[in-house]
Amino acid sequence: MDKSMHTVTLDYDKCKGCVSCMKRCPTEAIRVRNGKAKVLYERCIGCGECVRRCPHQAKLPAYDKFETIKNFKYKIALPAPSLYGQFNNLDSIDRVLNGLIKIGFDEVFEVSAGAELITDATHRMIAQDNLKMPIINSACPAVVELINMCFKSLKGNLLQIKAPVDVAAQIARENAIKRGIPASDIGVFFISPCPAKVFALKTGMCFKKPIIDGVLAISEVYFKLNEVLKDLVDIKPLAKSGSQGINWGVTGGEAEGTNMDRYLAADGVENVLQVLHDMENGKLDYIDFVELNACPGGCVGGVLNIENPFVARARIRNLKSKLKNKVSSFEEVNKPLDFYRWEEQLEVKNVFALDDNRVLALHKMEEIEKILETLPMLDCGSCGAPSCRAFAEDVVNGEVDKDGCVRKEK
Repeated sequence: MDKSMHTVTLDYDKCKGCVSCMKRCPTEAIRVRNGKAKVLYERCIGCGECVRRCPHQAKLPAYDKFETIKNFKYKIALPAPSLYGQFNNLDSIDRVLNGLIKIGFDEVFEVSAGAELITDATHRMIAQDNLKMPIINSACPAVVELINMCFKSLKGNLLQIKAPVDVAAQIARENAIKRGIPASDIGVFFISPCPAKVFALKTGMCFKKPIIDGVLAISEVYFKLNEVLKDLVDIKPLAKSGSQGINWGVTGGEAEGTNMDRYLAADGVENVLQVLHDMENGKLDYIDFVELNACPGGCVGGVLNIENPFVARARIRNLKSKLKNKVSSFEEVNKPLDFYRWEEQLEVKNVFALDDNRVLALHKMEEIEKILETLPMLDCGSCGAPSCRAFAEDVVNGEVDKDGCVRKEK
């Protein structure tokens, strides 16, 4: 991960060095040194698990403050489907969309509409391309980063298609320019449920350059919306997406849209890791499509949300049932398939390499094995590393002293 783009920062005053975050990080990207957590950002996938697990609220997810929309004359909001799950008794998307106009945006383009366009493009890609099976969805950037770092043999299984927010951002900007709005006046802002999407959009993952102007947190936008929704009377019909796109906010929503019977949908980073291990070992050859979401429950479980993911999922299911007969009403379905493909391939990330020099790397590996023979192999975390092997690597790399293990017999 680009060190200039930190998806999570640390509040040093709140951090107690309790190792809760370190023990749950899927890529061992956290150490505890001198009583404080330290993030190895090159290994961070932005999953937000450390934010979710910290009992002291010491991990701070990155996002743009709402005031940044004032930097542009014409402001376009891209609400994630999970935003709708934050509100109780919501019977219409239009209410939320009109609320966004009320709090300062000039236009709204639903990411759920982008999801439906991606569903259509996925159907075409499956029919036309010789895809490697099982296909893995690429909508969750944390999962894409995890595969790129730790499961490189599965990179060929990734569906090389843009995320719904990418498509929504491109179309919204194009349409605004066609209407005569100067490009320099346009600011496109995604209302995000998680820090992984902040990273992906800010760095332009699979794009030649970033296509978004800002990423806002659902948690901040929610409170601003709450202030205006109760008094909202004149509600204009703004929604274009149907129930299918809204369903992308929860686990299984994307997979259901493929119309494939043999699909698997998993959420939560630990479950995702297990599924990826099973795929590497050839245990899922009978599956055609694998939908993976790092957050529990899908995007409704992102740490930038407000509501409990189970409650939010129930609300989206209820909203979907009310809109089950609603069909999409946008004109962009005829775009060529190339419009939806990745613009660039993923950059290879060898973040776990012990050394760029192969000979030195092999020497370090031998040293690690020798150190491991002296350790209790409890993976207790008392040394400030997530595992005994991680501690041995830190010793070999000169990060800590070899006597740092407090459980080793002296």
